[in-house]
Amino acid sequence: MAKYPTVQLSSGQHIPVVGLGMSHDGGYSHNALLYALGNCGIRHIDTAKRYGNEELVGKAISESGVKREELWITTKLWPGDYGYEKATQACLNSCERLGLEYLDLYLMHWPDADIPGKSAREVRAETWTALEDLYYKGICRSIGVSNFLIHHLEQLQEDCSVVPHLNQVEYHPFQRPQELVDYCVKKNIVFGGYSPLAKGEALTHPAILKIAKHYGKTPAQICIRWSIQNGIITIPKSTKENRIRENFQVFDFHLQQTDMERISSLHSDRKLIHLTYPLWKG
Repeated sequence: MAKYPTVQLSSGQHIPVVGLGMSHDGGYSHNALLYALGNCGIRHIDTAKRYGNEELVGKAISESGVKREELWITTKLWPGDYGYEKATQACLNSCERLGLEYLDLYLMHWPDADIPGKSAREVRAETWTALEDLYYKGICRSIGVSNFLIHHLEQLQEDCSVVPHLNQVEYHPFQRPQELVDYCVKKNIVFGGYSPLAKGEALTHPAILKIAKHYGKTPAQICIRWSIQNGIITIPKSTKENRIRENFQVFDFHLQQTDMERISSLHSDRKLIHLTYPLWKG
C-alpha cells in the first residue's frame, strides 16, 4: 500500500504532501472515500464544517478499519462560529461528528469575521486564542488558517502567541501567489494549496496538455506534481475512484525545471474562489 511523503509542521507533526479534499459543491461519495482509504493508501483527508459531510467522513473512517494514528484529518472552523466560546464548542462538535478524539489540523476557514462591536482583527485574535488553547490541550495537534493574506498573518502574530502551522490558499497554474508563499516560508508556515486543477480549467490548457504528453502522464498529474515540487501541500478533490487513484500516482516522475517554469508562467492572478465566496478583504 502506498505511503506518501510528509512535511514537518512547526508543531512537530508530519502532514502528507497530498490529501483528498472533500467538498460542499461537488457532492460526496461514500464509496469513493472508502476506496481512497482502502485501495489507494490515502491517509490525508481534508474537510470542513461548511461542507456538511463531517459525519459521513467519520462513518467512512470507522468503516475503513484504518488505525487512527495512521490518519491525518483536517477540518475547518466556519466564520459563523468565530469568537472564543463558539470556536471552542464548534471544534468539539466537529470532533464528535467525525468520531475522533483529536484533530490533526484545525483551520480558521476565512479571515473575514462579523461580530457586532468588534473589528475583524479582534475577532480573528479572539478566535485564534481559542485554537491555541485547543492546541495546548491536544485536541488539535496542529492549528492553522485558510485564505489568509500577508497582513492577516502579520496581525495574528502581533496579537497572539502561536504562529499558524499552515495556511491553505487557492493554488494552481493560473493562481500562484508567490509573495504569500515566500512570506509563509520565511515565517515557517507550511503552505497548503486547494483547487490544484483550477476547477478543471487547467486540464485543457495547451501548454499543460503538451507537457502531459511528453511525460506520458495526465494533465491532472502534471498540475499536482507541479504543486508538490513547488513545496505545496496539495489537496485535489474527486468523487470518482479512477480519478482519485490517478491524482495520487504522482511520485514516479519529476518535472524538469524548464517545464516547471513553463507551468508557472501561466499565472494570471485568476482567483476562481471569488466565483463562490468573495471574501478577500478585511
